[in-house]
Amino acid sequence: MKDDKRLKRKVRNSYIVSTVSIALVLFLLGSVGYLMIAAMKVADTLRESISVTVELQNGISDEQRTTIENRLNAEDLVATIAFSSKQEKAEDAEFRKMFGAEFEEILQENPLLDSFELTLSAASEDKELLDDFIAAVERIPGVDRVSYPAQVAERLHATVNKIRLVLILFGGALLVISLILLGNTIRLAIFSKRYIINTMKLVGATKWFIMRPFLGSSFTQGVIAGIAAAGLFALAVYGLNEAVPELATFAEIRKIAIILGAMIAGGVVISGLFTFAALNKFVNMKSNKIYLY
Repeated sequence: MKDDKRLKRKVRNSYIVSTVSIALVLFLLGSVGYLMIAAMKVADTLRESISVTVELQNGISDEQRTTIENRLNAEDLVATIAFSSKQEKAEDAEFRKMFGAEFEEILQENPLLDSFELTLSAASEDKELLDDFIAAVERIPGVDRVSYPAQVAERLHATVNKIRLVLILFGGALLVISLILLGNTIRLAIFSKRYIINTMKLVGATKWFIMRPFLGSSFTQGVIAGIAAAGLFALAVYGLNEAVPELATFAEIRKIAIILGAMIAGGVVISGLFTFAALNKFVNMKSNKIYLY
């Protein structure tokens, strides 16, 4: 009787330990995935922060300016566009600080040009595509010149690409390590039930008859672990957004919902696959070898 109670307690404890382990691994992977999504969003924002100034020739008509604006809006690399008149530039306080006297006392006329201020999309990281875009804009009738920080853009894109590579490698390594640890945890949980499996084999139970209740239990275990991990993740995201409101921009509800759903689905898949692999080994193992483990 005591041995039966002890065996049941060991089986129950191994089930709880493996469930908690799955939940913690799912929570960790979900948190890293969320941070990677936020980091990627920041990287895209940095890439889109590059501005291009398209200065227009003096004396062009409103129709020509509208035509140029439509041409620029039609370009895939253009994220936003804003018109800035030369009069607005001359009245800018920062510009006037460059002169010791009033602007009008130094120059007879306003030397500035009307311009369009563009911000580029993330596709601008392709240098060849960006160069072709700049060259095409310069050829538009009525455009005087195009200026943009070429070296800054090149360095920014290179830095962002390195950050993305590091995040992908870090996330991939963490995923592999987590799956290995999780696989060992589930294997140990099945290992604690090896005598039950062997007893069922000795009384003539078929392979699938033995595996069916274990797989059903693994499904339940995966759902419980996934829901627990999703709950922890939701609380963590809520607390993080309360502490750092700036992250709320990146915490899109749809993406968070996808992560929560992936946690629950991942719990079922991971628990089921590793349980099946461990079960298959012990079910196919000969009875005289099961005591060697």
